[in-house]
This record gives sequence, structure tokens and C-alpha cells, in this order.
Amino acid sequence: MTHATLAPPSPVAATGRLDPRARRAAQRKRTLHWIAVHSLGIAAAAFFVLPFVFVFLTSVMSDNQALTRDLWPHHWVWSNFRTVWDTDGFLTWWRNTLIYAVVGTVLTVVSSLPVAYALAKFRFRGRNVIMMLVISTMMLPPQVIIIPMYLFWAKQLGLDGTLWPLIIPMAFGDAFTIFLLRQFLLTIPKEYTEAARVDGCGEVRTLLTVIVPMIKPAIAAVALFQFFYCWNDYFGPQIYASSNKAAWTLSYGLESFKGAHHTNWNLTMAATVLVMAPVIIVFFFAQKAFIEGVTLTGVKG
Repeated sequence: MTHATLAPPSPVAATGRLDPRARRAAQRKRTLHWIAVHSLGIAAAAFFVLPFVFVFLTSVMSDNQALTRDLWPHHWVWSNFRTVWDTDGFLTWWRNTLIYAVVGTVLTVVSSLPVAYALAKFRFRGRNVIMMLVISTMMLPPQVIIIPMYLFWAKQLGLDGTLWPLIIPMAFGDAFTIFLLRQFLLTIPKEYTEAARVDGCGEVRTLLTVIVPMIKPAIAAVALFQFFYCWNDYFGPQIYASSNKAAWTLSYGLESFKGAHHTNWNLTMAATVLVMAPVIIVFFFAQKAFIEGVTLTGVKG
């Protein structure tokens, strides 16, 4: 006669409920996991936010308190922003940067979208070769071609001292924007375009009425990328617009402002806040579309 092996006691009772000790252990594990995850999140957030907090607090300090041990303002000097705004040329730099960023972004998106659509939805000989050529242009640093480009725009066309040498090329597309839009367009089933053609839509109407509403997140993403690039661009304005103060942008003008007020760190930080504020505001209101566009942009080839 054999005896059945006794099984160890199960934490699950006959009623199907967990043993109280097992339930407390599971609850403790979930609590520790929650604390660990949120602690890492708070640490990462502080790492990125604290520099901005430091810049802002310094911008509202008095001249005597800036960059001292006291990290909190004794008196909130909001007039620092007014002083910076009234600085000769600052409003002009702001206007030039806004024109450069907005016009450049619109031209880039409008010119890149049809190219990306053709490379994604049309079947023709040499399509992959053209795509490889587009991608290869992203590997070429702008410093390599700056001398012939400067001679062409400044010497041949006489556009030195303006922002036109930076804005006009954006009307002919951007390799990075074309690449991202094409990758997103590849994820759209071809049945949509075929149905539009059956209904009598041409390619332009199909692109504007069918495709564009479906790729709004991707358009928002590439538009924000381009806007941020233009707003923060320092190299281009330094090359083409440095000879004319009326054509300076905020990124280049801020360097001049810093040189003139190198001992007034509160004013320098106030100018920095005014330069960063539009970018932060734009990203804050458009972050949902931006993140969605970046996330949904596939890598289908």
C-alpha cells in the first residue's frame, strides 16, 4: 500500500482567496515598485528641469545677487525682462527669428510633402536610388559646402546681410523631412489611394484630401523639428547675416548681448529666458501631436 505524498500548504484557501501573509507581501512588492519607478522619474525630471529653474531665478535677481550663494531672489526684479526687451535691436532680432522660423517651416513642409508622397506611393524606375541620394545628403555637413554656397548667394546674387540665403533653399525640400514623411506614408495602406483614384481623384487631390488628414501627426512632428532648427540656428545667420545688424536673429544677437552685458548675468539670463520661452510654449501645446507623430513614424522600407 502506497501513501500519497502530502502537498505543501497553498497560499490559496478553499475559498480562492490569498493567504493574508502572501497578500501583504504582494502589496509590499507593488508599493516598492511604485516608489522605485516614481523616484527614478522624479530624479530624471529634476535633472532636466533644474537648469531651467536656475536660469529663471537668476533672471529675476538683482545685479548684486546674481551668481552668488543665494539661489532664491531676495527681490523679484521683473523689470529685467523689460530692460532686455527695450535693448536696441532686440525686437528686430525677435521679428527676424519669427519670420525665419515660420516661413522656413512652411516652405519646408510644403516642398517636402509631394516628394515624400511620390517616393512612398509611386512605382518608377530608380525610386530607391533617388531615396538613397536624398538620405546621403544628410551625411554631408553644411560646413563642407559653405564656401561655394556663400560665394553663390553673397557674391553672385548679392544677398549678403539678409536671411534669404537661408530661407530660399527651404522651398526645395529638406532631406530629413522627406525621409520622415516617407516613412510615415509607407504605413498607410494603398487601398486608400486606390479608392480615391476610383472615385476620380487626381494625385494632387488625393494627397490633399485623403493623405494629408491622415498624416497630420507626422506633419506636426516634422514642422516642429524644422521650427526648432530655424529658431535655434546660429551657424547660418552668422555666415550670411552678421554684416547687417538689422538681419540678426535671436541666436546670433544673444551672443552680442552677452558680450555687451557679460557682467550683468541677471540681464543675460533674462534674455535667455525670452529666447527660450517661445520654443517651450510651442512644444507644450503641440507635444501630443509631436510625440504621436514621432511614435507612429515607422521604419518600413
